[in-house]
Amino acid sequence: MSTTQSDRLRGLLEPLAGAQGLDLEEVELARAGRYRVLRVVVDSDEGVDLDTVAELTRTVSARLDETDAMGDEQYQLEVTSPGAERPLTERRHYARAVGRLARIRLREGGEVVARILSVDDEGLDVEVPGVKGRKATARRLGFPEIAKARVEVEFNRKDKSKEEA
Repeated sequence: MSTTQSDRLRGLLEPLAGAQGLDLEEVELARAGRYRVLRVVVDSDEGVDLDTVAELTRTVSARLDETDAMGDEQYQLEVTSPGAERPLTERRHYARAVGRLARIRLREGGEVVARILSVDDEGLDVEVPGVKGRKATARRLGFPEIAKARVEVEFNRKDKSKEEA
């Protein structure tokens, strides 16, 4: 998608998402056979439920129909949340992932898989799980140290409230 069209779509859609208390995370236009697919990714601190997605989909669809932003070519509109293994690229993404496990690639090399404990303007505090009976260790990571980060899906995480009981 051209930068001009991307900027135009973002400018058109961002106020619609904001009016519903959502952050517009991504606008992606891709080709799928004869059609184009416009994927709109939104999120909020409270998450995104299906009713909100449905309402925003109707609003976005109506706005796109009112304008020529998509041109004459047919397209399919998808409004969605970032998903389980979302990339963490902004401070708010890290804040929303507090309590979750993340895979963090460091700029100086190496990788850390750790639970995000807290986030502030300079970086984050994480807990690196212990291996083979060792205790977990706390670590501080500044945002400039992080090259790339992504939330990890946990299938067998113990419920913290059950552990404390």
